[in-house]
Amino acid sequence: MLGIKKLDLYVLRQFMTLLVVTFFISLFVIVMQFIWLRLDDMMGKGIPIETMAKFFFYSSLAFTPMALPLAILLASLMTFGNMGERFELIAMKTAGISLFRIMRSLMIFIAMIVIGAFFYSNYVIPMAQKRMWTLVYSFKDKALEIEIPVGEFYTGIRGVNIYARGRDTDKKAMTNVMIYDFTKGFQSASVTAADTVRISTTEDKKYLKIDMKNGECFENVQQQQVGSNTIPYRRESFKQKELLFEFDTGFKELDENMMANQHISKNIERLIKDIDSVSVIRDSLKAGYTKKLLTINHILPEDSTVALDIQPTKTAKVSAENIDSMFASAPQKQMVQIASEAARNIENTMSDIRYYTIIINDADDFYRVHDLEWHLKFTLSFACLIFFFIGAPLGAIIGKGGLGLPAVISIILFIIYYIINTMGQKMAREGTWEVWQGMWFSSAILLPIGVFITYRAVKDTRLLEADTYKKVITSVRQFSQRLHIRRPNR
Repeated sequence: MLGIKKLDLYVLRQFMTLLVVTFFISLFVIVMQFIWLRLDDMMGKGIPIETMAKFFFYSSLAFTPMALPLAILLASLMTFGNMGERFELIAMKTAGISLFRIMRSLMIFIAMIVIGAFFYSNYVIPMAQKRMWTLVYSFKDKALEIEIPVGEFYTGIRGVNIYARGRDTDKKAMTNVMIYDFTKGFQSASVTAADTVRISTTEDKKYLKIDMKNGECFENVQQQQVGSNTIPYRRESFKQKELLFEFDTGFKELDENMMANQHISKNIERLIKDIDSVSVIRDSLKAGYTKKLLTINHILPEDSTVALDIQPTKTAKVSAENIDSMFASAPQKQMVQIASEAARNIENTMSDIRYYTIIINDADDFYRVHDLEWHLKFTLSFACLIFFFIGAPLGAIIGKGGLGLPAVISIILFIIYYIINTMGQKMAREGTWEVWQGMWFSSAILLPIGVFITYRAVKDTRLLEADTYKKVITSVRQFSQRLHIRRPNR
């Protein structure tokens, strides 16, 4: 412990205690918000407790980079706010200790967090996101509530087709329903018509129960005695009837390898490799398609089935200079043939362009999402550094500790950061901005703010001191007036 001063230990101890508390609070709030948005996909699925615990664990790992910057901001604000409220900062500055000297141990600790956050994002986050989203899609894979569309045949139950003409939302039932049962084979098919139908599952989640009221059932009869005059089907009228079909609604976890090729499951090495590969493919596709489209003669190609009576030579190629004259000199019948073939060629070309556009756009989307994920490995770590240099000086300026004012300021700043960052990612994902512009947009805005707040704190001036801003505004106004006076009159 040689070289570590008591001051450094004291500041570091205060900060780490608050960081642990604020981190777990922030992480819990973010994870619960994520789970709340997917609560409908999870309710009533018979999901085992160990699977829910696994989902909560992987969600916590996946959202750690989002909770960590907020925790650093809040902890640094509270640490220096508490020291300012207890007049400890004033005592240190009176003893000749600068703010940077007070922050020295924390700056080293934050640098270690930034480096650790990078490796965490590169190695832990891909694994956590792969398993978390596998569970999310497993929750969506099978729902207990069977949604029967109105006016369409539902074929989600093996061997059964259901057609509903209406829906009673108050009674949570379907009306005027036809049920075609082929589970016993086509020769023994049965058709059931009912006024009201409700669908639910048995307690063991292995059978689908259909309760019907006021209907009739028609069933084919396979065995019929020779010479019998009876009709080859059975008819049944009922006021209430129940059908059971095998329909295992138990939860089944999907294979996590289904997410192995997604961008969220890749580290930097795989992202760089895939980005380079798709860049080569995309550029070659663009070059090949462009060359092919530019060499197509849309009016009268060389393999045209129209034979012109007027041609310069038999081997001459149709050029842009003589198209009009050749077309005007052709008989009316050939004009119609040329126009019809040209329209057909243009339509084929437009179809090719639409096809090429889809292929190239898919390659562009693949490139952007992978490049976006690559930048995300760095921007989250850099956000931790920015939020520290916003929170620590701001706490020293405000001089208020506790969870009151610092929590409010932290939430406001984080919401601003989240909105800006989300907007930048959306612009980058859609291709409106370059990927690096969208991903670093929030950092580019918050970094000057952090530098400005740190400068004000080091100079020991209040952030909202009105006289200082009045002087700045007055200086700008005087400068503009002098500039206007020196400008020559026209």
